[in-house]
Amino acid sequence: MLSQSIRGFSSTAAAGDVSIRIPPESFQTFKCEAPSLDVKVKKEDLLSMYKSMVAMRRMEMAADGLYKAKLIRGFCHLCTGQEAVGVGMEAALSEHDKVITAYRSHGFTYMRGGTISSILGELLGRKTGISGGKGGSMHMFTSNFFGGNGIVGAQVPIGAGIAFTQKYLGNKAATFIFYGDGAANQGQVFEAFNMAKLWNLPAVFVCENNKYGMGTSASRSSANTAYYTRGDYIPGIKVNGMDVLAVNQAVSYAKDWTVSAEKGPLVLEMETYRYSGHSMSDPGITYRSREEIQDVRAANDPVSGLKECLLENKVVSEDEIKSMDKSARARVDKAMEEAKASPQPDIEEFWTHVYKKGYEVPFLRGREPEEFHRYR
Repeated sequence: MLSQSIRGFSSTAAAGDVSIRIPPESFQTFKCEAPSLDVKVKKEDLLSMYKSMVAMRRMEMAADGLYKAKLIRGFCHLCTGQEAVGVGMEAALSEHDKVITAYRSHGFTYMRGGTISSILGELLGRKTGISGGKGGSMHMFTSNFFGGNGIVGAQVPIGAGIAFTQKYLGNKAATFIFYGDGAANQGQVFEAFNMAKLWNLPAVFVCENNKYGMGTSASRSSANTAYYTRGDYIPGIKVNGMDVLAVNQAVSYAKDWTVSAEKGPLVLEMETYRYSGHSMSDPGITYRSREEIQDVRAANDPVSGLKECLLENKVVSEDEIKSMDKSARARVDKAMEEAKASPQPDIEEFWTHVYKKGYEVPFLRGREPEEFHRYR
């Protein structure tokens, strides 16, 4: 069962900041201590997190509508219900920290610097898309976000390589490497664990356990569903991924563990839930009931939980919350219209980023032997 979200916290408010004690069940540990349950957060940071979560939710709802209107084609994986993970993480990171994830990447792209218009534009295959309209749902990038990767689990060893680079260059920063409960059984994940621990890399492996892979529950695909223990020689923490403050606290702890304390890698399991199907082609109700989804929405919704925290601490009023919600809706609607109005990529873009340059006869990038793959 999912832990309760931010509901159930105890708090005191002071001028400019809020002291909150998150529920003890927010963390479970393996070979390490738990993060502190006492969170001190500025009111403006709470507001910023709420605005980001609402905007992310609205953006994914817009993507859902565009797909159903057949304006988005191909694959499309939404993170509706999982907003606390991306928002809580980003609030604890600096611009020097790196993030890489799988194909449920729209929210991470937004938090790592992408605009709503550029993300929706990418989904629509437009010129103003964040990858020029050529990447789609699964391939979005920013300067400190390495995607958006379509092959199950393949981003994990790449993330270990990014963490190796951080250590090699002496950068005091961490790399957060996301993968799902379905990808957790991939052999390359365990190979990356081994290298990261062998070299004590500043790598944080984050399993987003949303309970279901592509139509299969975690319990039917994994002999051990305690993903935070599967690093074996790497300590781990299970986190209530529906509570943005628990996520933020765990990520802060993980960054300190890997960078300041230089203890090597750490595994975080974010226990979360997706409201939609695995992708837009999956109705999401053939392997779970509508009642289950409704129960999670009612008891553990991350946006509602943070809203309750804001109201309880008198950070905002009901009217101000409604105003913020309305503003987010208007901002996403405007961004959607901008994306729809954007032109298709130029036909010449078919040939960019495909062939190596600097040769008399160009040939496909990343292919050997050269003679076999020459463009004729």
